[in-house]
Amino acid sequence: MDQIRKEDYHSLDEETLFIVSQTFKALSDPTRIRILHLLFEKECSVTEISDCLELKQSNVSHQLRFLKNLRLVKYRREGKTIYYSHDDEHVMKTLQQTIHHALHE
Repeated sequence: MDQIRKEDYHSLDEETLFIVSQTFKALSDPTRIRILHLLFEKECSVTEISDCLELKQSNVSHQLRFLKNLRLVKYRREGKTIYYSHDDEHVMKTLQQTIHHALHE
């Protein structure tokens, strides 16, 4: 295997490192994984997420805010109801591959 030379290596800037670490932080929480997995399947309101995953609405709202700040979920308003869906295909593919890896024997 070839050694990489220092002058050929392009390190990551601090902002990129921060975003990557925050994304992995988001994916390290079981509740956020469950929410993202559900939103990969379908768009949902907070009530639907809460009911489907048997979580308190306040917990769901808190986790969605965290995910929205990282641009992992997006939302749209329909009347008084807000619907959430996933917002980053790259992260969702990573999550799906990780789930597939965990299920592989």
